[in-house]
Order: sequence, then C-alpha cells, then structure tokens
Amino acid sequence: MDDETRTALEAAAFRKLLAHLNARPDVQNIDLMNLAGFCRNCLANWLKEAADERGVPLSKEESRTQIYGMPYETWKERHQAEASAAQLKGFEESKPRH
Repeated sequence: MDDETRTALEAAAFRKLLAHLNARPDVQNIDLMNLAGFCRNCLANWLKEAADERGVPLSKEESRTQIYGMPYETWKERHQAEASAAQLKGFEESKPRH
C-alpha cells in the first residue's frame, strides 16, 4: 500500500471514529480514560500536536471543536455528567497506565 492510500484510509477511519463518538455523547470522557487510556480531549491534543508539527495554525479550542463537533464548553454543558465515585476511583487506579 502506498503512503497516500494509507493516509487516506487512516483519515477515513479517524473521521468514522469521530462520528461514532459524536453519536455516543453518553460515553463520558472519564469512562474512555478508564477503559482505553485516552479520551476526546486526548484526540484534540493529538490533532493540535500534529498541526503544530506541520506549522498549521490550530488553537486548542479549534482542535476541540473539530473533535467534539461543537465548542467544548457547549459539549460539556449538554453531555458531561458529574463523575461518580466509582469513575473517579477507576481513574486514579488507571492513571499510571496513561
């Protein structure tokens, strides 16, 4: 597989991941962190890092908007629930693996 095709396929898979996460706002970031070691904010940070490496201007807020499909503060107001004691405990236990 050539690099251009690989990049196109990876981009398509990434867009599908974002669409899936946007369709599942009930899945909280803390749950993603506890289970997978990354969350939507991590994806936004990775997107910004990639832009910075390539000299593409992209602010933290712009990268979050691309990942969340809306401004981050709006997403938090609409979808972010208060973390339960169990979620916080799981986060503390899983933190060393991140």
